[in-house]
Amino acid sequence: MLKTKLLIFAFWVFKKMSLTRRWLDPLRSRWLLQRPIRQPRLSAHAGRHALTVFIRLDDVYSYLLVQILAKLDSLLIERMRPFKIIISTQAAQPPKSLTPEQWLRYTHHDAAVLAHQHRFVFQENYVAPDAGQMAQGLEILRLTPLKGADFLHLLQNVFHMVWQGQSGKLALLHQMALQRTGAVEQTASLSEVEFTDEPLDQAYIIHDGRRYLAIDDFLRLTRRLNQQKLLTSEPVFLINHVEWGEHLVNDPVLLADIQAMRPILKFYGALEDPFTYLLLRYLQQEMVGYYNVKIKFFPLPYQGRDRFDWRLAQRLAKRIDVPFSPFCRPDEAGVMAMAKTLTSLKHEPRMNRALELLESVWSKGSDMAFAPHFSKVLPDVAVSDAASTLVWLNRNQKGADALGVPDLPAFVLRVGGRRHVFCSLYRVWQVETLLSAALEDVE
Repeated sequence: MLKTKLLIFAFWVFKKMSLTRRWLDPLRSRWLLQRPIRQPRLSAHAGRHALTVFIRLDDVYSYLLVQILAKLDSLLIERMRPFKIIISTQAAQPPKSLTPEQWLRYTHHDAAVLAHQHRFVFQENYVAPDAGQMAQGLEILRLTPLKGADFLHLLQNVFHMVWQGQSGKLALLHQMALQRTGAVEQTASLSEVEFTDEPLDQAYIIHDGRRYLAIDDFLRLTRRLNQQKLLTSEPVFLINHVEWGEHLVNDPVLLADIQAMRPILKFYGALEDPFTYLLLRYLQQEMVGYYNVKIKFFPLPYQGRDRFDWRLAQRLAKRIDVPFSPFCRPDEAGVMAMAKTLTSLKHEPRMNRALELLESVWSKGSDMAFAPHFSKVLPDVAVSDAASTLVWLNRNQKGADALGVPDLPAFVLRVGGRRHVFCSLYRVWQVETLLSAALEDVE
């Protein structure tokens, strides 16, 4: 009897959760989108250290970040200086989908791409820095009496020595630091530099309680600092940044050359992820007609990616002019219902139908697990059985896993006889740069 009551209660809770999502998600998303957002005088009084930088000596993104920290420091108003630096001595575990070797290769290749695009110093050799040299570097930073801009220049030089294997220079500097009388006592009083054993996956910056990724969010950070009037002049960083909707090739002759190459972009995405919808729509609008890119969309099994960064999705939707709200986040049943209609379709019809379904989810508040909503979107459509659909989704998952990337959506671009792999909304700009670079190979 008790077991029966528990089953009934569990079923009731399940139904209530489904109803809650179906009814409250659209209301909540519409309110969040339409609520007035004031553009006030933003407070600059966020404490003595309004900027806190988290770095790690063997992190590629930290290496890139320290190359622009001194310039950022020179632009900050006096009361914002010095910003706090926290140096971690422990690496976090790699993403669950990757081995340590795969994570090393991915981050080094990604850093090389960023370095080439934004003119950082970085050598792609897929070798982690030497542990002994890192220990020397950390001790140099602990013992130095330098402060402010001088410390930032030393920090950059130590990173260069460690990453470029300059063992002679590093040993000399380390010996000089050890011989300095009273260095330990002087450094202990520097409140703007701390060392911690707390694991760090990659560099980031904290400002006003918000987390900014070291390179990917750096422009957003400087724009916010400028808006808050915390900079002494206009910031000029990452000048080769590619904006959303910006095309690098405008010459009709060169554009025709790219179109003749017939680029192919494979897109692996989770149907419950709003960024799958936003990026798929963006690529369809900006790449298919303009560059003649053929998009092959491969949906994945349910990943549980419906808990997302609302503000990030909202900003992206506004930037690329894609409707986003009211929405009803798909659950596992909704994902399967959508996937059943995509299994038997070829690539272009599959992408078009996926966009039709995802638009109804993320801009019209439809619940694809709710039969009346589903039939309203696709009244007469053939669906595959659950077993064959699951086999297809799992095959797509194996294809995505084989790419060795840590995030979704995952992309494979084939153009000019070359294959390029990248992932996440932070690397969509690579479609533009890679298509543009393909012209150089032809010439």
